[in-house]
Amino acid sequence: MAEKYSLTQGALGLIMKGGTIEDPIMQILGSKRISSVCTDKERFRLLLSDGKNVISFAMLTTQINNRIASGEIVDNTIVKVKKYTTSLINNAEKRNKRVLVILEMEVLQPGEEVNKIGNPEQLPENEFEDDTNSSAMLKYSLDFSPFSSLNSGTKPTSTHLNVSLRDEGTHPISSLSPYHNRWIIKARVANKSTIRTWSNSRGEGQLFSMDLVDESGEIRCTVFRDLVDRYFDMIEVDKIYYISKCQVKVSNRQFSNLKNDYEMTFTNDTIVQECLNPDMSIPQTKYDFMTIEKIGHIETGTVIDVIGICKSTSELLIFNAKTTGKEMKKREVTLVDQSNSAISLTLWDSKAEKFDGSSNPVVSIKGAKIMEFAGGKTLSIFPTSVLKINPDIPESYRIRSWFDNGGMLQNVTNISARSGIGNLQTQWLSFKEVVDQGLGHSEISYFQTKATILLFRSENFLYKACPVEECKRKIIDMENGLYHCEKCNRNYPRFLYRLIGSANLGDWSSNQWVTMFSSETEKVLDMTSDEVGATAETNPDALLSFGERANFKQFIFKCRAKMETYNDETRLKVVAMKVDNINYKEYNAYLVSRINQLSGEC
Repeated sequence: MAEKYSLTQGALGLIMKGGTIEDPIMQILGSKRISSVCTDKERFRLLLSDGKNVISFAMLTTQINNRIASGEIVDNTIVKVKKYTTSLINNAEKRNKRVLVILEMEVLQPGEEVNKIGNPEQLPENEFEDDTNSSAMLKYSLDFSPFSSLNSGTKPTSTHLNVSLRDEGTHPISSLSPYHNRWIIKARVANKSTIRTWSNSRGEGQLFSMDLVDESGEIRCTVFRDLVDRYFDMIEVDKIYYISKCQVKVSNRQFSNLKNDYEMTFTNDTIVQECLNPDMSIPQTKYDFMTIEKIGHIETGTVIDVIGICKSTSELLIFNAKTTGKEMKKREVTLVDQSNSAISLTLWDSKAEKFDGSSNPVVSIKGAKIMEFAGGKTLSIFPTSVLKINPDIPESYRIRSWFDNGGMLQNVTNISARSGIGNLQTQWLSFKEVVDQGLGHSEISYFQTKATILLFRSENFLYKACPVEECKRKIIDMENGLYHCEKCNRNYPRFLYRLIGSANLGDWSSNQWVTMFSSETEKVLDMTSDEVGATAETNPDALLSFGERANFKQFIFKCRAKMETYNDETRLKVVAMKVDNINYKEYNAYLVSRINQLSGEC
């Protein structure tokens, strides 16, 4: 079929020289998947044509990767490029190579309906190299206030300068990496923490962190020591800044849940300049919301984004901390959402004191940590978490409409329900009932049972794991002081000990092999992973007798069941997601109610 649209010939030549053109029509001749480090994220590099020229220095922002993965965009697809930016990177000859990053596009004609248009020629490399030392480099007079850190004696003052920073020369956050350092980003400060102090064997100091966001992504940025005094009062939330000359390094997942492999640190050479011209294209905060119902099935310690309606609040509780005697303030907030689930959010100190839930406001949190208390899941927040009341985002209006139009009257499942026998919403089943009912055949199923550990397998339950908290994969000892993680594709100077237990459990009806993750294995062994690891280093043979510490103990096991196929053999795999000590008063009450139910007395 013939093409319905004409390509915007010459658009690539103009864009790659740093110019702009509105809504150019181009043809994607091919795409190539590019792996990313430290996460499962990936990028797509494009072969892009405007009918006259073709370039391979083009890529998609990660937010629209799914359009290739879903098959919407295939070879020869004709698109309208509605939003784009360019990025300068250093090539092997130490020259600045301009890369086109597509932020938003519209498919005009599927690739199956059209062939390659014209005979485009490769755009000469000198057409998209940028020589920053060239006298022909354009200089713009930008209206912004500089915060230069070069003057270490006084705080920077606000002035207006003519500089060679220009919007089309800025880099998207998604392009930053430790492998090139000549970049400028234009980003909004979505969040800023308070000043925190630390003291350890290496010294003491202060720090604050902030989350920066642009159209392409987000990144955590941390400021240490003396630089805190220079920048903390000057950098304000929701303002836009040009930032350059920071250190970029691999992100520490223990302290950040942002969707970026890297994080930034200010140095003495860092330059920060406020952009006074408003740019509404830069979002305020990027969210990846998770429903409350799903939180109930996520591992404790995971950091997530959540949005809900405040259905109720507790009174403000004021007490003194046992260890320090410091006065503390605490408030519990119950959130609900369209999944007909509720969860308890704990607020502390000033956030607890100022929170007003009387009007059932919408509450959004970026960076909430999933906690566990007395058998239920709860949420807590960090100093770097972003908590907003009635945020001006589409999700806020949707959940408000749901609540006002009947949602407030719905019966909800409280996943923070506290019970010594686990979440009472999880069905009680024996192992025989699990098999007889075919649990796990069509979808993942959950159940709980009281069982005895008949045999804990003492072989290979301890391993050295990647130090990145969200990874947890087994690492390879390089025998040179470094440890290699194949998932992250990186070497680390340290590791974490983790446990993966396997035990044969028996209840009144049958028995079943069950897998347990690190925290659950620690509970049945009554030892931490580090304690087991220390034993392995001093007396490896002692590990073989560790099963005796767990054998014949009884617990309430909250399990996940799923049929899995391995070597053409399908079998039921059961994982103990939670292990609880037995509260016999509550368990006996459950048995009595079950007996009455079966006998028809209630």
